[in-house]
Amino acid sequence: MAIAMNNHVFKGHRTLLGNKFVTYGELELPTRFDIYPTSKSGFDWGNSSLGSNQLAFSMLFQLSSQELAEKYAEQFMRDVVRGLHTRDWVLSASDVLEWIEKHCELPKEKRNEPKVKVKAANNIKKAKKSKSNVVKDICKELDITQKQLAEILEVPEGTVSSWAVKNEIPRLGKKAIEFYIQNRKNQKIVDSYRSFIELLQAS
Repeated sequence: MAIAMNNHVFKGHRTLLGNKFVTYGELELPTRFDIYPTSKSGFDWGNSSLGSNQLAFSMLFQLSSQELAEKYAEQFMRDVVRGLHTRDWVLSASDVLEWIEKHCELPKEKRNEPKVKVKAANNIKKAKKSKSNVVKDICKELDITQKQLAEILEVPEGTVSSWAVKNEIPRLGKKAIEFYIQNRKNQKIVDSYRSFIELLQAS
């Protein structure tokens, strides 16, 4: 078992458009679909989907063996991956190793090895936060209210409120929000350029 790697962390990120990325030790975590073909669409979390099962297997495989990962992927998905409700989350390898030691029956050759005490940087339970709301998350990220978001998108405020209740934004709404975010970034670049020109002219 990769005890030496216990200071590394798994990181998950879900974009506003719903794309999902998971890294381990700052490198992209392989899906391992070639040996565990469960979800062709990639990773997921915060639910009991095939994508969550794929992520559970890949995380266990990263720190243990294929045999152990296949045997306990569903249980790890139910215990841990299903509880990762936020768009962004971090889970230390130490936490995963502790879960493995607590819930998995290790091979015979592993049982006689001296146990290595691992201190978890973050408790798995702490990683299980309340389910996020995509509309509230976007408003928080942009530092605006739902009313202002409705004005930006030129839709009725009630439409944005219904998105918040359903916790789902339609495809065209997501596209419009992404366009607005990109436009804000471009405007910041233009403003920075203007400030630079003004400094040159003043010097």
